Amino acid sequence: MSSSSTGTTDPHVVVLFGATGDLARRKLLPGMFHLSMSKLAPDLRIVGTSLEEMDTEKFRAIAKEACHEFSRRPILPEEWEKFEETICFVPTADGPDALSAVVREQAGKLAGDVRLLHYLSVPPKAATAVLRTLDEADLVKHARIIMEKPFGVDLASAKQLNASIHEIFAEEQVFRIDHFLGKEPAQNILAFRFANGLFEPIWNRNFIEHIQIDVPEKLTLEGRAAFYEPTGAFKDMVVTHLFQILAFMAMEPPTELAPAAISEEKNKVFRSMRPLDPSTVVRGQVRGYRDEPGVSPESDTETFVALKAEIDNWRWAGVPFYLRTGKYLADGQRIISIAFREPPKSMFPTGSGVGAHGPDHLTFDLADASKMSLSFYGKRPGPGMKLDKLSLQFAMQETERVGDVLEAYERLILDAMHNDHTLFTTSAGIERLWEVSQPLLDDPPPVRGYEPGSWGPNAIHQLIAPRAWRLPFERVWRSKK
Repeated sequence: MSSSSTGTTDPHVVVLFGATGDLARRKLLPGMFHLSMSKLAPDLRIVGTSLEEMDTEKFRAIAKEACHEFSRRPILPEEWEKFEETICFVPTADGPDALSAVVREQAGKLAGDVRLLHYLSVPPKAATAVLRTLDEADLVKHARIIMEKPFGVDLASAKQLNASIHEIFAEEQVFRIDHFLGKEPAQNILAFRFANGLFEPIWNRNFIEHIQIDVPEKLTLEGRAAFYEPTGAFKDMVVTHLFQILAFMAMEPPTELAPAAISEEKNKVFRSMRPLDPSTVVRGQVRGYRDEPGVSPESDTETFVALKAEIDNWRWAGVPFYLRTGKYLADGQRIISIAFREPPKSMFPTGSGVGAHGPDHLTFDLADASKMSLSFYGKRPGPGMKLDKLSLQFAMQETERVGDVLEAYERLILDAMHNDHTLFTTSAGIERLWEVSQPLLDDPPPVRGYEPGSWGPNAIHQLIAPRAWRLPFERVWRSKK
């Protein structure tokens, strides 16, 4: 197996570690089926491996069930028969030599220069063992690896993990995945900012008063509390997802729309971030969490976190970024709200309504539907000068290309095959984020209780005062008629 380093159409053998796990069933196997059938991906062979003892036939049956249950489009019998032929399985217990033999056998069925893509859909504690297996199986050369979060749990563990990766793989071979950045709306932020002369000139502290990144989840832990207990909302969501979205919002224009240039600008944002101040962090724990199996009766793990982040550079000095996420909340949303500064003086009479509904906002909805809204004041029709809050809205569903949207994992697997690091995180960026987070990890504020179905502890309102959280908001997204 040899190859050109960046060919975008090289055939691939994908080695899927944790092939019988939940992520593989829900996202990875259906995603690779879709990529393969849509001809977006090059020729593929898939080698599944996991701790479970089974043969290829049983794994194909599991994959078929997963694709029928979770695929976003109907599966034709002839399509499945064609895809099924590309799938095989080798138990992890068979050892590195067996894995190597199967991978080479599958590579032999592909024409041309064959690349390897190893997807580590395994718990963090198993990652190092998988890396060693790949080394012993001689499956490192001409290979790339996709790694799932978390990338460590603090600065020391992140450095240790990166060191163990770099003993075997070069940094350019490593793709640390963040499925938030794989979503079409997240990438639309880059297009919105850098393709339009209308917005980039006002994307700074002179015009923007504050920014909110709000990712509440209705999801419960569904029996996964024992797994969640050593992690918590901050490590699970903020370091890996919300800080990455913050970088897209705050970065300077890259010198070119290329992976290295974009990564460099994101890392500049991380280097400019002030270390988190524990006094501007609210940690919450949903009532009843300590009764979950595997959770300590004295547990201090947060199921909710809200915080203020600051970026100490010329563009953003003095502009607070408020981040909020948690489980068991009132609604599941992925909202970015940019609040613009209000006019320095109002000429409108008292009672006109100006300012009554807060500042003008630009809102990105990062849910799969992909929507944007710009709110502003306008005159209410009729006599006198009464103002109402109005909004311009755009939704991806209104375009003719909505059917072309790729699911996040599909896009990211495809990007890794194309050696495109744009939407992945670097070792330097991850280590800097843990460095920024260390004051909070060293001295976390106590958790505050909140009710399931609420928006979190009441202390979140003091955190953001005199401003207000945008969620919940009264304005509704208009649906296409």
